[in-house]
Amino acid sequence: MLKKLFTPKSTSDAGAPANGLLLDYPALMARVVEQSPQYASNTPFPHIVIDDFLPASTIGRLLEEYPRDQADPMWNDATHADKTSGEYVQKDKRNIRDPLRMPPAYRQLFWELNSHGFLEYLSHLSGIANLIPDPNLRGAGIHQIARGGFLKVHTDFTTHRDFGLDRRLNVLIYLNEEWPDSYGGHLELWDPAMSGPPKRVLPILNRCVVFSTTSTSFHGHPLPLTCPDGVYRRSLALYYYTNGRPAGEAEPGFATHWRDLPA
Repeated sequence: MLKKLFTPKSTSDAGAPANGLLLDYPALMARVVEQSPQYASNTPFPHIVIDDFLPASTIGRLLEEYPRDQADPMWNDATHADKTSGEYVQKDKRNIRDPLRMPPAYRQLFWELNSHGFLEYLSHLSGIANLIPDPNLRGAGIHQIARGGFLKVHTDFTTHRDFGLDRRLNVLIYLNEEWPDSYGGHLELWDPAMSGPPKRVLPILNRCVVFSTTSTSFHGHPLPLTCPDGVYRRSLALYYYTNGRPAGEAEPGFATHWRDLPA
């Protein structure tokens, strides 16, 4: 039986979550009963794709407050090249990871996504108990990638550099209002041998992807974006941790491991 969260009314008269919240916690818990078996059985590794994840009122605020000014110093350059080969592993990527510099709706949403209510939802969804959020948002935050940009297939670092915790879950929420298939940017989920074909997820507005982080959870969007100039692949990324993990699931380490696509 699911443990009961604090339970404000699911929605207010205006169709928004109660008490000024951006997440509808009762609605999340009502859906998790059917979501958790899907999460466990999905291949190539445990994951789930959830459409209409956030309340419409929350999405509206996020779109209205999105930091579109590319000259704003809150944006960090996250383009990165491999130190050995010099080849780009993530290109034309920018991020904002300091909640204190984010617009108000984003600051509140990141707080709620790190709250005990959302952690409880994630634990029921994934079967991973005692999840811990990351107040430093290491590698997380608001992400965007421009035309021609990409993120090579990889597995993530498994140990938090500041806290020594074990990384267990990734949560991605997409904020792309108009994103036809022709723009590319599909999130690809690959099998451990990278024999393919991958599962491909189009990053459309209000679509959420949750997946387990292990030594074989290969993922990325490796093909350069073909969206118009001035259009960005926008997403929110959060990572969750535990103090310890099952033996054999992943070796501790701070490195991201990149992979080339098969011929």
